[in-house]
Amino acid sequence: MASLSTAAQTSATALPPTRYDKRMSEILAHATEVFREKGYEGASMRDLSRATGMSLAGLYYYFESKERLLFLIQKHTFTTIVARLKKRLEHVSDPEEKIRAFILNHLEYFLANPAAMKVLSHEAEVLKSGFALELAASKREYYRICVALLGDLKQEWELEFSTRLAVLSLFGMMNWIYTWYNPRIDADAAAIAREMGDIFLRGVANGCKTSLKKTDFNSRCKESPNGNHHAAGKR
Repeated sequence: MASLSTAAQTSATALPPTRYDKRMSEILAHATEVFREKGYEGASMRDLSRATGMSLAGLYYYFESKERLLFLIQKHTFTTIVARLKKRLEHVSDPEEKIRAFILNHLEYFLANPAAMKVLSHEAEVLKSGFALELAASKREYYRICVALLGDLKQEWELEFSTRLAVLSLFGMMNWIYTWYNPRIDADAAAIAREMGDIFLRGVANGCKTSLKKTDFNSRCKESPNGNHHAAGKR
């Protein structure tokens, strides 16, 4: 059973993924859909067995309970998104661009995996004891990465604001996207990330004391007809 947990946590960075890792990802994806449709309380191990294609006995043998499955889903999600973010940030040095990379990474993953986002949001308080503690550690790592990125931005732009409030506000913007996003009428993740980044960064800048960096950012945004300074070719 320990090996299954390890596979779920490391499959995001394994190159190339093994057949075993792929099977684990498939099981977690099917289980995620069940929890999304029925909710944690409404889902049964028999529902999960049918969805994953595993026998009920096999499901109990490898996962013990639906709580363990929910834990693995959430752990796998955070492991994957943090691994992708770290890889993305390796080639970015500008503090503003790091914030934009953070937003894009978050939106790309969750727009591609809306069921995972809904399960994370709706079943956040279900896990207990050791599962809850381990997942909390993963959440703290993700939160602290964002705190560090905002700290770099504050220093670069010479701003004064509550980093905690800014980070939680940013997560609030990003995490509720699953409630309104419609791929038939809304733009893709990259376009939404650009606009969301502009809104967030302009809000942070305008809510603080004047600085050269802040003034530069606002002027760059005004130069672009759609409010996106990247579209205007400015860096």
